[in-house]
Amino acid sequence: MSADEKRNEQVEEELKDTAESASQEKGGTGDAPENAPENETEALKAQAQEFQEQMLRFQAEMQNVRRRAEIDVEKAHKFALEKFVKELLPVADSLEKAVESTEAQEDVGNKQVASIREGVEMTLSLFMNSLRKFNVEQLNPLGEPFDPQQHEALSMVPAPDSEPNSVVAVVQKGYTLNNRVVRPAMVMVAKAEGSPKIDEQA
Repeated sequence: MSADEKRNEQVEEELKDTAESASQEKGGTGDAPENAPENETEALKAQAQEFQEQMLRFQAEMQNVRRRAEIDVEKAHKFALEKFVKELLPVADSLEKAVESTEAQEDVGNKQVASIREGVEMTLSLFMNSLRKFNVEQLNPLGEPFDPQQHEALSMVPAPDSEPNSVVAVVQKGYTLNNRVVRPAMVMVAKAEGSPKIDEQA
């Protein structure tokens, strides 16, 4: 046998070995080709479900963000005037005080004071009507039950003719903007008879 023939035989043997090892590798997976599609399908289904859940969570979160933003914008529109209204309240207080101060003078029969009072009353009325247009309402709780959400009690006084815990005097009227208290009413509250004395230092 010549050297070329030997070389050809070696090459053929190497090719056979390579083919056998390749077939063994394919055969080594056994039933993998049959099960592989099922496993892949299940994995893809699980992944698709996970993506769907993530998308639903994201959509719910986006709806919550949108709802919160809408509420914030609505509140901003409703209460944008709050600071401005607070600045105007002393004007209303001053006009009311001016009307009250002329009451005693009117009894004397002073026509000039009467005309001034009439002008101040008209100005106060116009001013209060302007405030009402922007949903600003006055709190004048005289005779009403004390409400800590809307009233601020300055003191409790004995008042036999009034219901206990009712407002017997309004020192300063309160105001609300869109039903939210801008300034609570400063009031005096009727004390129940026989109630223990309040420790003012507590």
